[in-house]
Amino acid sequence: MAGFVKLNDVTVWKASYHGPAPRLRGVHILLIEPLKCSLQQSRSFDTFDSTSAAINLSTYLHQVNSGRIIVGVTADEPTTNLARALPALRQLGVDVSDVQYRGAFVFVAEKGSPTKTVLRKTKTDSATYHARLSATITGNGIYASYSLMRIATNDKRKERKGTIAMITTQET
Repeated sequence: MAGFVKLNDVTVWKASYHGPAPRLRGVHILLIEPLKCSLQQSRSFDTFDSTSAAINLSTYLHQVNSGRIIVGVTADEPTTNLARALPALRQLGVDVSDVQYRGAFVFVAEKGSPTKTVLRKTKTDSATYHARLSATITGNGIYASYSLMRIATNDKRKERKGTIAMITTQET
């Protein structure tokens, strides 16, 4: 599986299970500067390996200032120890309590405005299905288009796509 986040056509985060990109797991949070649509900060939380990663994710999301644009993307397996972060994610408008083992999710949120959140998730088997999310951040909100695509391959060693977010800015 592979995934990436692009801001204005520049890759700012990528992961791959088999391939040249880093092999990452868990939930990855990117803080976006909305006027230039640039990456301000990136943090990774290996919620597969550690319960403390979910606690750290929750603490981090609570510390983000209201009005900040947050992109969340998962890699490999994010749900094993995610339970302690679910309330903090729900406060952003991200309900992923139904995502099961090997599922995936991607979201764009404005902290403090959960009704503006755009979330796409694959509840199970993200190796077969993946969510694609494209979003435009404007002064008035987040506009998004998405699709859920089935990945068909007979060669299990062939790289498969994962969660994807492509974010661009738009003048208002």
